[in-house]
Amino acid sequence: MKVAILAGGVGTRLAEETEIKPKPMVEIGGRPILWHIMMHYAHYGFKDFVIALGYKGEVIKKYIVDYCSLNSNLTVNLRTGVVAMNGNLAPDWTIELIDTGIPTLTGGRIKRLAPYLGNETFMLTWGDGVSNVDLHRLLAFHRAHGKLATLTAVRPPARFGHLAFDGDQVVQFTEKPQTSEGWINGAFFVLEPGVFDYIEGDDTQWEREPLERLACDGQLMAYRHDSFWQCMDTLRDKRLLETIWQNGNAPWKVWE
Repeated sequence: MKVAILAGGVGTRLAEETEIKPKPMVEIGGRPILWHIMMHYAHYGFKDFVIALGYKGEVIKKYIVDYCSLNSNLTVNLRTGVVAMNGNLAPDWTIELIDTGIPTLTGGRIKRLAPYLGNETFMLTWGDGVSNVDLHRLLAFHRAHGKLATLTAVRPPARFGHLAFDGDQVVQFTEKPQTSEGWINGAFFVLEPGVFDYIEGDDTQWEREPLERLACDGQLMAYRHDSFWQCMDTLRDKRLLETIWQNGNAPWKVWE
């Protein structure tokens, strides 16, 4: 089963980082967040990736092309130009890097990937969010209901500390907990090829008309994930993820 990852957005709220790189290449623990996402999928056996490129897509191409040499010891024969890799730790992944246009919206990017995804079930997520969602359970849920689309519903982290009162007395203080009410779209989709019929073209935003129409047609289901999920929209988010990683207890690090 192929995994589509949208990695073409500009990432304006991370401008300090994204002036020179696309958002999926912003690093957490010295690795692009895109790598963290791919490691998550690979842990569950999904190692066939199709990545939709746009803004500064050449940076992602270069990283993927150079990945093996950057993560191996090298023996270089300058006379012949032969480079031998030693101690190669390269994963057994297949990665298709597809230019989907800089101004193309999310729905358009997905539709442009259709020729590369085949006429079969596929997974889809954004290149800027991590989670510890169990992908096997997610896929089993999707297959059980028989609809066209499954999204992972998550409870977003609160931006501020939560206070519980008894009159004016604070009886409980929780520093930035996950919200206890409300669910949002956390990506980590499982989709059938029929979803492409819901996308008009490049100017279609996946989160608007396609998902709205799928919901109206009774073809959109939600897999509720009440454990860890975090997007990286801002520098604050980036610093939070970096702190979690450096503390050695990153919940999304499901691989060994």
